[in-house]
Amino acid sequence: MPNMLEGKVAIVTGAGNGIGREIAIMMAQQGAKVIINDVGASVSGEGQDATPAQQTKAIIAQNGGQAEISTDSVATWASAQKIVQAALDHFGRIDIVVNNAGILRDQIFHRMTPEEWDAVIAVHLNGSFYVSRAAATHFRQQQSGAYVHMSSTSGLIGNFGQANYSAAKLGIVGLSKSIALDMARFNVRSNCIAPFAWSRMTGTIPAETPEQKRRVERIMQMTPDKNAPLAVFLASDAAKDVTGQIFSPRMNELFVYSQIRPIKSVHRENGWTPEAIAEYALPSLSQAFSKLERSGDVFCWDPI
Repeated sequence: MPNMLEGKVAIVTGAGNGIGREIAIMMAQQGAKVIINDVGASVSGEGQDATPAQQTKAIIAQNGGQAEISTDSVATWASAQKIVQAALDHFGRIDIVVNNAGILRDQIFHRMTPEEWDAVIAVHLNGSFYVSRAAATHFRQQQSGAYVHMSSTSGLIGNFGQANYSAAKLGIVGLSKSIALDMARFNVRSNCIAPFAWSRMTGTIPAETPEQKRRVERIMQMTPDKNAPLAVFLASDAAKDVTGQIFSPRMNELFVYSQIRPIKSVHRENGWTPEAIAEYALPSLSQAFSKLERSGDVFCWDPI
């Protein structure tokens, strides 16, 4: 099925590097006209430089695709509106939003500052809402549209020193599911990808112990382009019946994730007291407890 996105217009945030760049390039290859959104900041969100977005645009142009640049931030309501308006101004419509922009301010929880928390939430979670909401009016009017949001296993499972990032990324899952429910009647879909890839952001993973070094070596084999085919598929009409889901690509594997459901219950005719919970409920419920693990421990390396 060549040119799966022919005639569509896509916004890809954070498209100046890494996963976002690869998604923008493949979407253009598949026929989409692309708004490359990137402020050109550092991994920690500092500075501004149009060069990364210009480089992505040059690659797309060399391959015969069409793209324009937006250097507006996703992190405020007004600037997010400008990102969507750029698609309308340049290409006359908007069909796809890929919420990929992100920064890191990693810090162990008991040392995390309000500034480190707010900065990460502003870009990942608020930014995903602002850009999605700006596009929603147009999706509703045209009775179609697709959202692809970048979550993370750090949010789904947890990770050291990333309370801000993990909270934002799990929040994006809730945002995506609610968008899928609210916008279904307008034929609008919303899905999440939790990427596995070596990028500027995963490049901050510590590699001091032998175990950490081996883990980083494995992650470095997972190049950003491995995530692009899934994003293109989810944005295409071939995925018209796929919404409210969470996926991961890892090398040549594709995962779909379970979502939170009750897995065990206990009943007591006269209700519960704290003492009764400790004596009767805990022994039963604890059999279903999840282990306290981080994403790096849960996903063993055994690629297909």
